Amino acid sequence: MRKKRSNIGRHANNNRNGYFFVAPYAIVFMIFILIPVILAAILSFTNFNAIQWPSWVGFLNYITLITSDEVFMQYVLPNTVVYAVVVGIGGYILSFVLAWALCNLTKIPRTIFALILYSPSMTTGVAMTVLWKVIFSGDQTGLLNSWLMELGIINEPIIWLVATKYLLPIVIIIGLWSSMGVGFLSMIAGILNSDESLYEAAAIDGVKNRFQEMIYITIPQMKPQMLFAAVMAIVGAFQNGLVSTLLTGNPSPGYAAQLIVNHIEDYGFLRYEMGYAAAVSVVLLLIVQLFSKAANSLFSEKDEF
Repeated sequence: MRKKRSNIGRHANNNRNGYFFVAPYAIVFMIFILIPVILAAILSFTNFNAIQWPSWVGFLNYITLITSDEVFMQYVLPNTVVYAVVVGIGGYILSFVLAWALCNLTKIPRTIFALILYSPSMTTGVAMTVLWKVIFSGDQTGLLNSWLMELGIINEPIIWLVATKYLLPIVIIIGLWSSMGVGFLSMIAGILNSDESLYEAAAIDGVKNRFQEMIYITIPQMKPQMLFAAVMAIVGAFQNGLVSTLLTGNPSPGYAAQLIVNHIEDYGFLRYEMGYAAAVSVVLLLIVQLFSKAANSLFSEKDEF
């Protein structure tokens, strides 16, 4: 009986220790994620100008967003979809291809090239903007204009950051350039930790080249890393609006590079329509959740019975 009680007491102590170690993360999660999401959802049903007390309007903000917000439907949503497809999916595929290519190198060159590819994702928005503004400067001293004029492709400088047809492609290029983040590193880790014995067994079974190894062995082994990279790519693609704001301002000329995040900032911090901005943020959250669920269903491990 005493032994049974001592086991119960030991389990209780282990539970208390577990709660103690989880508590810091749980507190941070509640303060910075859970509570803001709940407040945003509540504010999305109100008319709130950040000064007066919010007034309840029900689903009016959502109805306005779908039926009356022409900027959102004609510019913001299409721009965001194009950006998310090219930078999210394209950057994800590019991350895997580059990670797989680097893993075929020896340790020192692999480390150097991985650091070079990863470093843009650590660059601050201001530093990134300074660099790209030098490239896309609208006079003949801009690097891109200078190169094109030397090659005889153009006769006069192009004002890249004002011409609406170039703004979204420029933002996409910068997004791809900085898309090799932690997801890229997780893919490298997944490939390097693959079971080498499976490659030997596959060679005996008829796998003849590296591409077949990648399809039949490498990818199935690193599904957890690919899921993590997919979620990070989705979140990064939908939340990236800083580049457009720093390059062209908010709103961008002709709304050519306006993304959902920029739309939220426009209504929330420029017009002080916090209730409407909260509704747009909830829509963005639902879109990210939808894509994350799709990625989870694609890469998650399924139990076999």
